[in-house]
Amino acid sequence: MMNSQHLLKIERDLCALSLEELEWLLELMTIQVQQRKQISNKFTDIKYMNEQLASMASNLDIQAEIASINHEFGATEIDGLEKL
Repeated sequence: MMNSQHLLKIERDLCALSLEELEWLLELMTIQVQQRKQISNKFTDIKYMNEQLASMASNLDIQAEIASINHEFGATEIDGLEKL
């Protein structure tokens, strides 16, 4: 267990809470831990990220937006600059 000064203070403060307050805090902490795990897992899961990218690539609205952007900036591709 970690024994930082911050955690020791929290532990002392917890002793002053009622049972109802402790239960509420425990529920809140459980929810936050679950949310952080889900977010962490989503962004570190390469399979998930690839699935999301594939989904975006096949989305007709996204394809239309990309086509619109390409059309809008098409003139800049012929501005005379050579590819490096």
